[in-house]
Order: sequence, then C-alpha cells, then structure tokens
Amino acid sequence: MAQVLEFKLPDLGEGLTEAEIVRWLVQVGDVVAVDQPVVEVETAKAMVEVPCPYGGVVTARFGEEGTELPVGAPLITVAVGAPASGDVLGPADPSARDGRDGREGRGGRGGSAGSGSAEGSGNVLVGYGTSEAPARRRRVRPVQPTPPTAPPATHAPSRAAAAAPHALTDAAPAPAVVPVGPAEAGAARAPHTASGGPVPVISPLVRRLARENGLDLRQLTGSGPEGLILRADVENALRASATPAASEAAQSVPDTVVTPAPGAAPDGRRIPLKGVRGAVADKLSRSRREIPDATCWVDADATELMRARAAMNAAGGPKISLLALLARICTAALARFPELNSSVDTAAREIVQFDHVHLGFAAQTERGLVVPVVRDAQARDAEGLTAEFARLTEAGRAGRLTPGELTGGTFTLNNYGVFGVDGSTPIVNHPEAAMLGVGRIVPKPWVHEGELAVRQVVQLSLTFDHRVCDGGTAGGFLRHVADCVEQPAVLLRTL
Repeated sequence: MAQVLEFKLPDLGEGLTEAEIVRWLVQVGDVVAVDQPVVEVETAKAMVEVPCPYGGVVTARFGEEGTELPVGAPLITVAVGAPASGDVLGPADPSARDGRDGREGRGGRGGSAGSGSAEGSGNVLVGYGTSEAPARRRRVRPVQPTPPTAPPATHAPSRAAAAAPHALTDAAPAPAVVPVGPAEAGAARAPHTASGGPVPVISPLVRRLARENGLDLRQLTGSGPEGLILRADVENALRASATPAASEAAQSVPDTVVTPAPGAAPDGRRIPLKGVRGAVADKLSRSRREIPDATCWVDADATELMRARAAMNAAGGPKISLLALLARICTAALARFPELNSSVDTAAREIVQFDHVHLGFAAQTERGLVVPVVRDAQARDAEGLTAEFARLTEAGRAGRLTPGELTGGTFTLNNYGVFGVDGSTPIVNHPEAAMLGVGRIVPKPWVHEGELAVRQVVQLSLTFDHRVCDGGTAGGFLRHVADCVEQPAVLLRTL
C-alpha cells in the first residue's frame, strides 16, 4: 500500500520566513524522483527551485502561482512505495503525520521516508536534506480508552514521538497511553509544557511571531491537531493581551477627540511592502535605527583613470569595466584603512575587523535593488573583477542569484552615477561599516597644473559607521581613493 507523505516549504536560510510561488514544475499525477525540483519560488532575496526529498506520485499541490506561503506550510503530497512492516499507521492518521514532522523538523528535514534507501535525499538547500537516511522509527497506534464515555486520546503518544524522535526506536517498547476526558485534555497538556518539556510548535514562523512579541509559547494551548500551536493561537493571545491596554487608552482619551467616520479611508493605491521591496525596507530601516552614520565627500579628477582604462582595453584581451577599476581602488584603500572593512557586534560590544574583502555592489534590476557580493575581491585583478561583476549582474537581472551570493558582504561599492546623478548620501548596508558612493563622471571646469581646463570630474562620497572609526580615518580612506582616481599609478605601490 502506498504511503502519502507531505513535503513542506523548507527553511531557505538567511532568516527568510516566506516565499511566493512563481511556477509549478510538476502536475498532480506526475511521477517525481528524489531531489527533483517541483516548484520555483521567489523569496525576498532570490528565485529558487525547490527539490522534493521524496520519490513517488504527486497527489496534491498547495497554493496557486502567485500565492505567498510561510516556511513550514505544505507544498505537495507524494505517494511513495509501500511502508515497512513496522509502520502500522495509515497516512490519514494525524499522529503519523506529526511523527514525521518531528523527524523532519523545520521545513521537512529528513530523507525520503518509505523509499527504503540509505543514501538520503542529498538536498542542498539550507534547512533540510540529509546525507544519510535516518533510522526508521516504529509508529504506534494510540490505545483506545476502556471507558465508553471518554474520547480517545490521540495526542499523547504522537506528540511524545514528535518531540523526542530519538527515544522511540524499533527496540523500544510502545509507550503506555493514559486516556483522558475532554475536560482533562487541556489540563493534561499545560503541565507538560510548563514543566520544561517540548513546545508543540512546528512552524518557525509561529516561533518567530511569538519571540518578537515576547510571548511564552508554553503558556498556550494549541487548537491544531494533537494540540499543535498554530499561528492563529499566537495572534489570538496577542490580541487578548492587547485588549486591556487598548481599553485603558480608550478611557483616557478626552471626549473632544474626533474619530474618522466608519469606513473612511485615505485616497490612493495600497502596495504591499513585501518581496525585494520589503526586504530592502527592513534592511534600510534597521541600518538607520542601529548605525550612527556620517558622510564625507570629495570631488576628484578622473581624467587619468579614464585614459588608463582606455589604454587597457586598447591593448587587447577582455574589456575592463570602470566598476572593476573602482573596486580595485577600494580594496587597496581598505588594506590601508582596515577599520572600514569591519562590523560591530553589539551583543559582545566588539568591533570585528575582517581579513578578507567581500565586496558588495548595488545593482538595479526589474525586481528592485539587489546587492550581489564578490567574494575575496582583494585577491582578484581588474580582469577577474570585471568577469565576476558581469556574471552576478546578469544573474541578478534574471532573478537567479542565490541567498549566498546576496549576503556576507563586508564593504559596499555603490555606483549611482549610472542614474545620471552627481552625489548622494548612501545608507550603510547593515551590518557593514561603510559604503563608497560614486557619482557620474562628466566634463567640468577644473584647475589642472595651474591652468583652467575641462576635465572628467567625479564626486565620491563615503558613509561610515562612526562607532568603528572617527572622521580622520574616514577622511584618510576617501582621500586615498581620490588620489588613486586622479593618479592610477598610485595603485602600483600596492601591487
């Protein structure tokens, strides 16, 4: 008899809590292999193809294209081969489903149960996948209580199995089941969680919601199957706790306060702040809240830099981009002023200086602003930087950037001159400590060698975290960058 397994949206890493279904890659009735991509989802960082750790026949899909699902929500169900002889529960039994959840953890960790393979799924996405299939657990059918008036207690054994999967093996005896009545069910669950036992929560979104609002999940009684705490339970508890405060505030409002008429709403169109736009908003807001930033800027004569680039490209070989030359200048300046290639650990009250330069660069795409990261930029020459910038930019425009290519930067280069503007005050890309902004390079009157001439002038601006350094260090860094722009030969000292 085939066993139906439920595959849930896995944890895609980097704190992502939801994803939008872009395109289904399978239909109901299709046969899928282990690790075959079944759906393409878009997170706040990238588009990802999600592979399924089970092999079998797709029996159901959850969510239409364009639907946003939280991490831990069901994606598809797959009918796999006949279960082993120790599996005595059918797929429709909720305790069987909860037992599986206990093994898989967040987002469906675990191998392809029921496949009989010891090799594991081999999934590579963060948050689920195994290199070796876990040992099969025996599932236990709940014992029906003897008194005819008491309903069967289905939650006790399955929650125990889900909470402590390693304690229930083929060699372990079946746990005893104590029947409880409906009046005792809630009381039976409450002491279990209050005494330090596991909290019956599967969804990481529920845990995050409770954590951000300071709510103790051990004080809640879940309304889901087997006492599972759902998001609705947390939201109801938060509304209940907010009601007294709201009542007191309402009583303290003077009678003269005029409230808007029911149903009145401001004019305009409402646009959901989600996806890339929502991620950018969250990151920039956090930067403004946590980082005491300051900005300094300087005009520089980029005529010699433009001539040097033209000479490089005329010599043959791959073309060198201006962004690559600016990146090379940045890495040389960071070697001289390492304070700006750092991050602040607020919990430890320490400044962490990095030995490597993972250089982020701002790129505008149809999906919004993204900041891909060039790993170990200090070890790349101008040609290597040009190739990596081109690869990441193309991947960003196609929506193929992975979360790993969008995180981990230590310094950001922002060439906003491509938008035709001269200057800006960039916002530091949290948790980095600095960002260099580059305006457009345009002909301007400039005093050169004592005479007025038309030169290619660019404005450079540096926004930095004032906790990691003072103005002298920031000014020294920016002056060194300007000197390299005006006289590229200065870079020869660091080659």
